[in-house]
Amino acid sequence: MADFRVSCMGIVGDGCGGGREFIIENEILFAHDPQSGKNTTLLKNIKGALSISKKVCILYIECKSESFKYDLSKMMRISEI
Repeated sequence: MADFRVSCMGIVGDGCGGGREFIIENEILFAHDPQSGKNTTLLKNIKGALSISKKVCILYIECKSESFKYDLSKMMRISEI
């Protein structure tokens, strides 16, 4: 069974990634820049993504078997929630 797509929008002025859409699709987290149309891969092998949200420079990712944070300023997974 393929994962479905989850996404959230970064608000302009709200820290890292403002104005970009953060998407998890096919087990890959990427940032979509609507101005250039380009996608940047941030993290792979995200199994069973259920939701994604953003506050300042942190993405909160909830999956079927785990939940974790991704720090956009460090460009890395930082911890379990």
